Amino acid sequence: MSLSVAPGGPWAIDVRGLTKRYNGREVVRQVDLQVAPGRICGFLGPNGSGKTTTIRMLCGLLTPDAGEGQCLGLDIRRQAAAIKRQVGYMTQKFGLYEDLSIRENLDFVARLFELDQRHQRVDQALERLGLASRQKQLAGALSGGWKQRLALAACLLHEPRLLLLDEPTAGVDPKARREFWDEIHRLAAEGITVLVSTHYMDEAERCHELVYIAYGEVLARGTAEQIVADSGLCVWSLQGEGTGADLTALVAPLKAAPGVLSVAAFGQSVHVAGRDPARLQAAIEPWRQRADLRWAPAQPDLEDVFISLIGQAADNFGPGGRQETP
Repeated sequence: MSLSVAPGGPWAIDVRGLTKRYNGREVVRQVDLQVAPGRICGFLGPNGSGKTTTIRMLCGLLTPDAGEGQCLGLDIRRQAAAIKRQVGYMTQKFGLYEDLSIRENLDFVARLFELDQRHQRVDQALERLGLASRQKQLAGALSGGWKQRLALAACLLHEPRLLLLDEPTAGVDPKARREFWDEIHRLAAEGITVLVSTHYMDEAERCHELVYIAYGEVLARGTAEQIVADSGLCVWSLQGEGTGADLTALVAPLKAAPGVLSVAAFGQSVHVAGRDPARLQAAIEPWRQRADLRWAPAQPDLEDVFISLIGQAADNFGPGGRQETP
């Protein structure tokens, strides 16, 4: 599926065939990725799927073993240093100095980029991310949500045109996550392009478009609605009647039934998904007559689709294979 370019310019990210190998294992395999300026692209996939490695190739920290393309119109191989100066990269792990204050950390980053008007730029970043009242607080004393704000403020100091955010809200409370995403949408409205990896389906639904990667390969791309519509999934929802039904005990036999692609618990229900409606109905038939179980057709959602996709993906890591660098 191709994603259309937004009016007003070429792709902010345009790479083709990106491949990275470690010890003979392809942790990223032939990845094509295009993101238009001012768009928020969600980068989804299980741990070890190649998200971090791909992001590091995009921002010039890793050189691809194969593939080509541009970020912000700059060649990812020949102009990696120039890309770094125009990209804000927020790593999974908090990467600033915990024994420095918020302001000291931001001033240090401004010095690294050799920015002019450092004091003014730091003041603006503090105000934008609501950090001004805490600017003297040591970074090591901050909660996860405040560390997240500081990390984003540091990413924005040099006024990047592209943000690469690697699971930025992992371990952050729901209120801080919501505030973070409100800020991301404000940045996109200003024309900044955002590629953000996430495990949260509610965050995925806030992206303009999505790319799903597993075991180094792109398996799906498009808007959330397009990915669900193109999945071809048929889903049945299973709930227990009363206290006698043990839904957990049904997960394994349902997964093993022919025609079932995925089985996943959702609160007090279980979703059973497949692509062939007749085979799926035949698969669940042995449990349809039980009085303590209630079955109903359900609409597939993103989580159904992604669970099904990872269930079908071929694992490219055998025993002793190198997993993606965390």
